[in-house]
Amino acid sequence: MANVAAPTTNTASAAPATAAAPAADNVDTVDGARFASFTGDAAKGEAVFSQCRTCHVTEPNVNRIGPSLHKIVGSEAGKVAGYSYSPANADSGIIWSPEKLFQYLENPRRVIPGTKMAFAGIPDPQKRADLIAWLGAQ
Repeated sequence: MANVAAPTTNTASAAPATAAAPAADNVDTVDGARFASFTGDAAKGEAVFSQCRTCHVTEPNVNRIGPSLHKIVGSEAGKVAGYSYSPANADSGIIWSPEKLFQYLENPRRVIPGTKMAFAGIPDPQKRADLIAWLGAQ
């Protein structure tokens, strides 16, 4: 009986696999920062929000390019009435706890691949904590 080589797959030309999104209850950040390690300053967070104002407001029932962020802390992702979310966001199963927002704001497309949000993220963990403190009061 002749030896037959098993078929091989040429992986050199295969597209690299994209990393899977973290689970809805996973709050690990790329930089290793933990929300609990920071005390957010809401006054400073309002200033950080200035980079979000192009697309978001915090008034209830007012959607712009992005959805209203009124009472976002503790709410379910992809559920603001009147806003048309990407399926990735609407079906993410995420609850916007402060810890999950902290992770998301670091790199939104890592946490919800396929989101419509074009924002690259906030690399500074203190600024993320400050923004979350301010959003929590809205």
